[in-house]
Amino acid sequence: MCRGMAHTCVHWFRKGLRLHDNPALMAALRDCKELYPVFILDPHLHNNTCVGINRWRFLVGALKDLDCSLRGLNSRLFVVRGKPEEVFPELFDRWKVTKLTYEYDTEPYSLSRDKTVATLAKEHGVEVIYKISHTLYDTERIIEENSGKAPLTYNRMQVIVKTLGPPKRPVPAPTIEDMQGAMTPCSENHEKKYGIPTLEELGQDAAALGEEQFPGGEQEALRRLDKHMKRTGWVCSFEKPQTSPNSLSPSTTVLSPYVTFGCLSARTFWWRLAEVYQGKKHSSPPVSLHGQLLWREFFYTASVGISNFNKMEGNPVCTQVDWDTNPEYLAAWREARTGFPFIDAIMTQLRQEGWIHHLARHAVACFLTRGDLWISWEEGQKVFEELLLDGDWALNAGNWQWLSASAFFHQYFRVYSPVAFGKKTDKNGDYIKKYLPLLKKFPAEYIYEPWKAPRSVQQAAGCIVGKDYPQPIAKHEVISKKNIQRMKLAYAKRSGDSAESANKSPVKRQGTKRKAPSVVDMLKKKDRRK
Repeated sequence: MCRGMAHTCVHWFRKGLRLHDNPALMAALRDCKELYPVFILDPHLHNNTCVGINRWRFLVGALKDLDCSLRGLNSRLFVVRGKPEEVFPELFDRWKVTKLTYEYDTEPYSLSRDKTVATLAKEHGVEVIYKISHTLYDTERIIEENSGKAPLTYNRMQVIVKTLGPPKRPVPAPTIEDMQGAMTPCSENHEKKYGIPTLEELGQDAAALGEEQFPGGEQEALRRLDKHMKRTGWVCSFEKPQTSPNSLSPSTTVLSPYVTFGCLSARTFWWRLAEVYQGKKHSSPPVSLHGQLLWREFFYTASVGISNFNKMEGNPVCTQVDWDTNPEYLAAWREARTGFPFIDAIMTQLRQEGWIHHLARHAVACFLTRGDLWISWEEGQKVFEELLLDGDWALNAGNWQWLSASAFFHQYFRVYSPVAFGKKTDKNGDYIKKYLPLLKKFPAEYIYEPWKAPRSVQQAAGCIVGKDYPQPIAKHEVISKKNIQRMKLAYAKRSGDSAESANKSPVKRQGTKRKAPSVVDMLKKKDRRK
């Protein structure tokens, strides 16, 4: 395999925790004599206070699976602890590294971290190669095609990607033949020094965990993908809004955590769907499974093209709302103590399993923000980031802005009822009974509104509202109307501000226009697309 100078190479795994469709890993293997596959437990990203135990378990599972796959190629994974900017100079010297490869990451922290690491690599004479494979397209290219601005509607996004053509096809996983000449030095003490940590070592109490519904790892991701792709009729007729938020087993693929961690490549998912669709009548974006992958691309692109994307202040597309600060309400929502069984059941499932249906996310997000509690979407975003297995920075911020009617979606007068919405797909409240067993003896007519049950019914159910289960935190019919008026005022103020600034700014309510790229930038982009 060696053609030129033989490199000692580090491939830095971050989100792309897989061997399939990993062009940066394949770049590492070119002209390579020694390969060190590395994962860094970065304190900024892997902080015990902002990562929930389900997420930790998923990550550890993904790392074990990756290590197992690498060992099948006579290699292994080196797990290193510390800040990348402190860890890398030491590794460059210790292993005499000449090449560093990684998958491109669009998050603001990642971009600044990677810039620092690339500077350090240059100082150590290490060549840096990165490839785009976490998204379907190069998000910067989508922004260029849209006159230097992020598309702010899904329709506009569809127009742009149509001009770009289908995403690149995924690259195959490396084989033993690809590894010829690229050895991974392993010694006895490596296991102790670079082994995969246990949950206990990460400060987590594994005894507190329930059954693992969605085990982490590439092999599990591909197994689940295969299973779903065999359901050709279901795949072709899939329409996201028609799936149920409160079915007792997931009514969607639950492949999102695997795509978030990069155990499953979005491009592999896209092309497997394209194979199933071939020659058959099938649903279309935005509601189809291809449509879901384009939603992901839409929010990724928005997060790159819009400044302060995960905040209200300083975010040019986000309506500025006078949200209340109410720690008691926020805690009640987070801890499933709102007194609305549908909302509390969803928040219980989220904490226990790390996943909830997207329409369930709609219900609890609307309830926290513009529907009932009038608390900032930024607070909800933090809770989802901690508890969701698929808590993805760009999608989380984008969806919370959407659901709070702060950006992208503006029909603020359409409010989810914390009672009627769940009843549509689960009249008997079986979902509530599963996640809130305290309420399981309530008859169906009271399961969504137990406070309306006569005292005798509450006693027969073994649950007194106000004692064993909370009274509702708000009067939905009253507060939701009041909040619609508050939202109306925020929109009126926004319109006034827009009119005032119209003369100053030619790109009102758009993503910030980019400055023309320099020659250096253009060369970098050209290199990235290779």
